[in-house]
Amino acid sequence: MKRKLNFFSGKSLFLKYMNVSVLIVFISFLLLGVILTLTISSYWYNEKHTALTTRASSIAQYISRNLRGNYNNIPEIDEFQWNDNRYASYINEFLHIYADDMDAEVIIVDKNCRIVAAVPENDRMRPGTMIRTDTVKRAVLQSSTFLKGNLDGLYDSDHYISTRTIMSPSGDYSVGAVIISTKTKDIDRFMNMVMQIFVLAAIATLSMSILAIGVFSYNMVKPLKQMSSAAKQFAMGDFSVRVSATGNDEIKELATAFNNMAESLSASETTRKSFVANVSHELKTPMTTIAGFIDGILDGTIPKEKQDYYLHIVSDEIKRLSRLVRSMLDLSRIDSGELKLNYQKFDLLEVLVNVILTFEQEIDRKKIEIRGLDMIDPKIVYGDKDLLHQVVYNLVENAVKFTNEGGFIEFNIIESLEQFDFVIKNSGLGIKSSEIEFIFQRFYKTDKSRSKDKKGLGLGLYLVRGIIRLHGGDITAKSSYGDYTEFDFYLPKKNSQKKQR
Repeated sequence: MKRKLNFFSGKSLFLKYMNVSVLIVFISFLLLGVILTLTISSYWYNEKHTALTTRASSIAQYISRNLRGNYNNIPEIDEFQWNDNRYASYINEFLHIYADDMDAEVIIVDKNCRIVAAVPENDRMRPGTMIRTDTVKRAVLQSSTFLKGNLDGLYDSDHYISTRTIMSPSGDYSVGAVIISTKTKDIDRFMNMVMQIFVLAAIATLSMSILAIGVFSYNMVKPLKQMSSAAKQFAMGDFSVRVSATGNDEIKELATAFNNMAESLSASETTRKSFVANVSHELKTPMTTIAGFIDGILDGTIPKEKQDYYLHIVSDEIKRLSRLVRSMLDLSRIDSGELKLNYQKFDLLEVLVNVILTFEQEIDRKKIEIRGLDMIDPKIVYGDKDLLHQVVYNLVENAVKFTNEGGFIEFNIIESLEQFDFVIKNSGLGIKSSEIEFIFQRFYKTDKSRSKDKKGLGLGLYLVRGIIRLHGGDITAKSSYGDYTEFDFYLPKKNSQKKQR
């Protein structure tokens, strides 16, 4: 099968752009040359047509009106006597004036198409020579014309020719015709000169255009090549490559977006590696503990009186794994949009109290002061109770985990016409301002040393935000490093009313 050639084909965008640009410039110059040629030719043709026709008419009228009047001693006859020497002498003198003025050739013929006078004279145009061409015959028969040609060989090259009928003094009949012509080689010479100048200018301009287009195309395609090379590096796992671009155009915007994507991919890759390491650790530690204690119970290493104690530890580790799996499943369902809400009415204060009781032992151990709980009235909200319970649980768990010993946790639930605002504030080290914008990202942990957050994966706040946004609300955080941390989320009432209807 034959391969079809395409001028715009090729792997290089640079070559494609160059081909298209050069073709457009070439076609533009070609059209310009054609238009220039046609314009000059048309102008020259019209100019010659006007000049020759005007002169032919003037000669014919002058001869018709004045010739007999200049020779009053000629007897009155019905027709011009072209063979009279006095006519010939006068006509030659008269024609020389017109011919010299226009650099033209002028011929006068009588009604029988015989040359009466010619300027300049030559072997083909002598008085008495017959010119029996259709053009001359039509001119004698009162039919003026203008054409380009050699008049059936009368001239040795192409001429612009204008003919005009000479009428009798009375204007009743034709006595001959005027044939005035000028060579076309002058315009041909002029056109050749113009075209030479145009071609030279076109070649110079085209060369500079190709050079300019080449430089521009290279600079335009260069960032795209860098992006292609960087994409290949990304595919190999190297996210350190960045694309440089100058200017303030779409290429710069694309390069900026590409670099932002690279930053995001690099951060995602770092997060993924951290997540894999964390998950591996979180799975390995409880599974090792569970396997060790179970083996100790089975082989009798652990005495029977201590088996219940270690079985409780095994149970806690299993619950921990269960929470991990549930968090991962919820994360997957939120990301895929498959998590559906089971709306119902419930008391948000009741959910908060139950969660606090879950952490009662840890609160007592760290001597944490609970503030504001006695100032909150029951708040009936409409939403998914289980998921919002998880939201409150994660926020309280974080607060208890990071509150300093002897510190406080303060709660408040504010009801307005449009929404419920849930605020939880705890004392402690807080969060650095450089990190607070990342805390709702997946797998992000501010406690990278794991000294306080030994069981967390960095999924809790991401799930919290996802659940709240599914309810039509949102969550924000603020912190004063070394002093406190505060989380504030809201649930819109109008969203609940729409869901209820």
